[in-house]
Amino acid sequence: MSLLRIFCPLSEPPPACRWALVNEGRDSVPGEGDLSALPRHARRVQAVLPASQVLFVRVRLPPSKRRPSGQALAFAAEEQTATDPALNQVRWLGKAGDEDVLAVFEQAGFEAWRQTLAAAGLATIEWQAETLLLPWQPGRWHLRWNGSEGFVRTGEFEGLATDRGDDATPPLALRLQLQQARTDETAPALIVVHPTVDEALPDLAAWSRELGVELERGDAGDWTRAPADAGVPLGGHAHGWSWLSGLAPRLRPAAWLLGITLGLHGALLVGEWAALANEQRQLRAAMEADFRAAFPDAVAVVDPPLQMRRQLAQARHAAGQADPGDFLALVSQLGGASPPLPAGSLRVVSYEGSRLGVELVGVDATTLQQMQARLAQAGLQVAVQPPATPGAGARLTVQAP
Repeated sequence: MSLLRIFCPLSEPPPACRWALVNEGRDSVPGEGDLSALPRHARRVQAVLPASQVLFVRVRLPPSKRRPSGQALAFAAEEQTATDPALNQVRWLGKAGDEDVLAVFEQAGFEAWRQTLAAAGLATIEWQAETLLLPWQPGRWHLRWNGSEGFVRTGEFEGLATDRGDDATPPLALRLQLQQARTDETAPALIVVHPTVDEALPDLAAWSRELGVELERGDAGDWTRAPADAGVPLGGHAHGWSWLSGLAPRLRPAAWLLGITLGLHGALLVGEWAALANEQRQLRAAMEADFRAAFPDAVAVVDPPLQMRRQLAQARHAAGQADPGDFLALVSQLGGASPPLPAGSLRVVSYEGSRLGVELVGVDATTLQQMQARLAQAGLQVAVQPPATPGAGARLTVQAP
């Protein structure tokens, strides 16, 4: 069966793309060009999201919310992403011990690609993360390396993109992930390094000494050469299984049973969502009542929590008191959490709507993580965006709860 893979960077708009046609028993055929020129005879179509643009997080979900995608999961991942849930697409992948693993990626870029692919006649698509196209074996991690950076699959449903390294020095993100795995007693016995080309293979002996774990070379290549059955789908998809048509008469009783089961399940699901919607309305009504009791002069109540925070800030200012969301308060918290930084490392400072943003250059990942941890311990919401390109600045966004 033929498979068409399309590489979909969320930060780059269509219509041009890289693609690969994968056929069982034969080498894959890569290509590049407009969507209108894609091969049309493939039985399956996959859209591959770059490893650096898919974040894997662990959360604990209530039993009734383990599989749905959408707003419920977006809010569940909010604490670890520190971004507006409406900006993210979140998908449930599976279980890792007692925790649920979620994949988080940008909503706007995903929707742009989905609509463009649908307009090109590719409405039936399986979405994949480049990270999870690597092999998975218990007790082993698999790392794809292009000579300066890469990504690693650390679990059945997990992985991460690395920062930069060189022939003798492994990336810092890989070291930190290994340290965390040793703390959790889940460290691998072996890391298999897959270079994108033979020349990209690092000095495995030097890396092994630095990391304290055995390394071995794996097959060279990239997402274009991954087997057709590799990966974990990030969302719903469908295939045309025409060879099942002959089994239809024998499957009809099972289809009726399945239909009845799905109908009952759907009714229960609708009832559950109706109960949750009613609970949400009651909570909002209670918050609105509390807000009107505290501020009876308010003309309209649109967002009770936000309006309450703003009114409280105004009351503090009227009383001559500082609010935790003020510029000086946030700057003071940031200064207390920051170790001594190199001269000239602070490039940009911005403040808007109780949110402080700073851009730092020449600051390593360890320092950024220390700052993020200290600010989080102080009760602040912190988001860290690493440098997009070498030489660019890292951005911290700090907001009072």
